[in-house]
Amino acid sequence: MTEVSVEEVGVAVLVDAARAAARHAHAPYSRFAVGAALLMTDGSIVTGTNFENASYGLSLCAETVALATANAEGRLADVIAVAVIGGMKGADGLPTGDKPVGPCGRCRQVLNEAAQMGGRDLPVFCASADGVTVERHMLSALLPHAFGPADLGLA
Repeated sequence: MTEVSVEEVGVAVLVDAARAAARHAHAPYSRFAVGAALLMTDGSIVTGTNFENASYGLSLCAETVALATANAEGRLADVIAVAVIGGMKGADGLPTGDKPVGPCGRCRQVLNEAAQMGGRDLPVFCASADGVTVERHMLSALLPHAFGPADLGLA
């Protein structure tokens, strides 16, 4: 099977999927909605959104939720790109703002797990909530000298 490329699917499609996911953010405490979308090798998209908890430390980030979903489908190694958006929740439930949002340090580490298991460096598209501004970074630049499965002989 031939692996799709980000160019074939389109960055805008991936960012739009992340934005749509953010509408479902469970963010009653911060009111900051985040959406993540993973592009898979077959062109499908897996999404996730942040899920806050009254015990703040138990909250889950959108990227982690998306990766856990991909893993539950047996597809952790099939991730080829990720888009992340976020902003304060508007009246319509969608995030607002014009500044790109990127993955936190924990999410960069979790993304590295998928990247190493798939044997690829992942492009990470950090987008503003309105989708107008999109920055492209390689995961290896966001998390240089990462520790992961390869260091344990697993990838």
